[in-house]
Amino acid sequence: MPKFLITASYTEQGVSGLLKEGGSGRREAVQQMTEAAGGSLEAFYFAFGDDDVYCIVDLPDNATAAAIALNVAATGSVSLSTTALLTPEEIDEAAHHRINYRPPG
Repeated sequence: MPKFLITASYTEQGVSGLLKEGGSGRREAVQQMTEAAGGSLEAFYFAFGDDDVYCIVDLPDNATAAAIALNVAATGSVSLSTTALLTPEEIDEAAHHRINYRPPG
């Protein structure tokens, strides 16, 4: 199952909700959402810095990842960034594919 890194930053509205619900409640909500979408939550961490949350999730496909991003962003409480993660074996496989590419110029 494809793996994704999701980073999230809370808006003021999202921070207010987090203060009311707590961190454990947010993790539980993300886990339930991920499982309902046919995936699983591997890791969930809060952080200092530009992003407030880092999640690693397994999801059935890119469309499911996009659906989660669209629906969460539509709430206005969080902005998300989703990154597809690749295993070393997937990079090994990609390294064996020869692509015909001509650079500019």
